[in-house]
Amino acid sequence: MTPKKGLRFYQTDAFTDTPFGGNPAAICLPDEPMEARVMQAIAQEMNLSETAFSEPPDKSGDRRLRWFTPTTEVPLCGHATLAAAAVLFDRGADSPVRFRTLSGVLTVHKEENGALRMDFPVDRPLASAAPDGLLEALGARPAAAVLRGRLIWVVRVADEETLRSLAPDFTALARVDVDGVMGVSVTAPGTDVDFVSRGFFPWSGVDEDPVTGSAHTTLGAYWADELGKTTLTARQVSERSGDLTLKLQGDRIHLIGHAVTVAEGELFLPA
Repeated sequence: MTPKKGLRFYQTDAFTDTPFGGNPAAICLPDEPMEARVMQAIAQEMNLSETAFSEPPDKSGDRRLRWFTPTTEVPLCGHATLAAAAVLFDRGADSPVRFRTLSGVLTVHKEENGALRMDFPVDRPLASAAPDGLLEALGARPAAAVLRGRLIWVVRVADEETLRSLAPDFTALARVDVDGVMGVSVTAPGTDVDFVSRGFFPWSGVDEDPVTGSAHTTLGAYWADELGKTTLTARQVSERSGDLTLKLQGDRIHLIGHAVTVAEGELFLPA
């Protein structure tokens, strides 16, 4: 029999306190650094919007964290960061945990009410002309506003009903040249929260993401300016749905939400 090496993994639903809601992420805790090709293969096997890999802490206490969709490594992922912190806290890690990532050091604190608070850089969007074909593929013509952040395009539509009724053509959407960003978030004022959104990322192998933490570094900045508020409530109205509280603090934004682990197991890798 071929020798096998075990890798512990967890599946955790982020931005929800209810199992099978929010956005599921797979969390792997390797004992040592792994090759990118192996992490990518595992992410493809897990087939979730993101699989995160958190290494043991270094001498300063920071943990390297990387995120992979089924097709590519991404520079920032909010829900898998929240999920990774939740797993580590459940395993006895002290608050806060600090992750070294492609987006710098990200810190996650455990709040007294059980929520987790992530400290991320703000990604402020600027008004921009929409890429050719984007609004048509989204079914979002006319749009109230189009903006571009470092990571995502933002398309604002009139209201929550319009947002919920969107039925993008994902084949056409994937052909749109979005100039290297991760995806697009369509957003509108909310009926019982400050704003709502949906996130589409076919360029990263995920047609519609259930709840996109990283997108809220851009959406939060946009809606803070629109509403004149630095504390906001948000909901991503995918089929699974998820809720966040956002707090703007200068060039940083705190993303606050819950997470619940629904499964754990062991992956068997070739030794």
